[in-house]
Amino acid sequence: MPSETKFQTVATNGINLKIAHAGEGPLVLLLHGFPESWYSWRHQIGPIADAGYQVVAPDMRGYGGSDKPHDVLAYDHISITADVVGVMDALGHETATVIGHDWGAPAAWNTALLHEDRVSAVGALSVPYTGRFPMKPIELFKETFKDQFFYILYFQEPGVAEAELEADTSAFIRKFFKYASAMTKLEDMPQDKKKGDKLLDGLSDIDQYPDWLAPEDVDYYASEFAKNGLRGPLSWYRSMNKTWELTPQLEGAKVKQPALFIAGKQEPVLALGGEESIKTMKELVPNLTEVVWIDDCGHWTQQEKPKEVTDAILHFLEAVR
Repeated sequence: MPSETKFQTVATNGINLKIAHAGEGPLVLLLHGFPESWYSWRHQIGPIADAGYQVVAPDMRGYGGSDKPHDVLAYDHISITADVVGVMDALGHETATVIGHDWGAPAAWNTALLHEDRVSAVGALSVPYTGRFPMKPIELFKETFKDQFFYILYFQEPGVAEAELEADTSAFIRKFFKYASAMTKLEDMPQDKKKGDKLLDGLSDIDQYPDWLAPEDVDYYASEFAKNGLRGPLSWYRSMNKTWELTPQLEGAKVKQPALFIAGKQEPVLALGGEESIKTMKELVPNLTEVVWIDDCGHWTQQEKPKEVTDAILHFLEAVR
C-alpha cells in the first residue's frame, strides 16, 4: 500500500513545528519556501516514503500549524537550522538528508554547514549555494537596485507587504505563483517597476489554471495565510542581515556533503546570477553529484514538475544511501 501522510506536532529549539510525515527508514527532511508550507511537497512525500525512507515535511517557523514568533528578527538561520536539527532529535535520528526549495534551500545549505555532523547529504531546488555575502545583504541590495523595485527590499518594513498581500490572500497566491512559474516567460516579467511600487503591481491573474495548480491548491495556501497572516513568512527576509552578522564563520566555507541541485530552465532566481552562480556553487560544493535542469519549469519546481523532481531526488538518495 502507498504510504499515508500523517501529521503531528514536535517540540524543537524552544518552539513547536507541525510536520507531515510518512514511511520508515533513513530520514529525509523536505523544507519549503515562501509563500508555501509542507503542502508544496505533497507529490514527493508518498513516493519517497514508498522507496524506504522516513519523509518529514515541516511547516517551517512562521507558517501554517507551526509556532510563529512575533519578533521579526527571530527568523535568522542560526534559529532556523536549530529547528531542523531539533526535528531530527525529536524523531530519534542522528542524521538526515536535508532538501530545501526557495528559502528552504539556504536553510538546507546552512544546516549542512552549521551542523555538519547531522547532515549526511543535502539537496536544493531553485536557490544555489553561492557563499556568504561580501557585506550585509540588505545594504548590498540597496546599492545594487537603487531606485528599482526589488521584492526583498519591499518586504523589509513590517506591515507594508502584509497590508498588500493579506488584503486578498487568494489573489496574492494566484498572481505570485503565475509570475514565478513557467506560465510567465522571463522576458515577460515586469521590467520597469520602481522603488515605491507594490509586489503585485503589474502582475496578471491566472486566466486558465495549469495542470500542476488547481483551485483547491490555491485555496489551501490562501486559507493558511488568511488565518495566520504573513508576518512570520516575511520575517525570514527581515532577518537576512542578522543571519549575516551571526555567521562570520561561514566566510569561504564549503559544503562538504554529497549534494544535489535541481532547477527549472525558467527559474527567475537564476536570472539574477545565471551561469555565474552555478559556477560558484560548483566551487563551493565540491561533492555536488548532479545538477538537474528541468524543461518548461519555473520557480515552483516540485509542484510544476513533480515526477521529474521526485525521480531526481530518489536517484540521489539511492546514490548516497
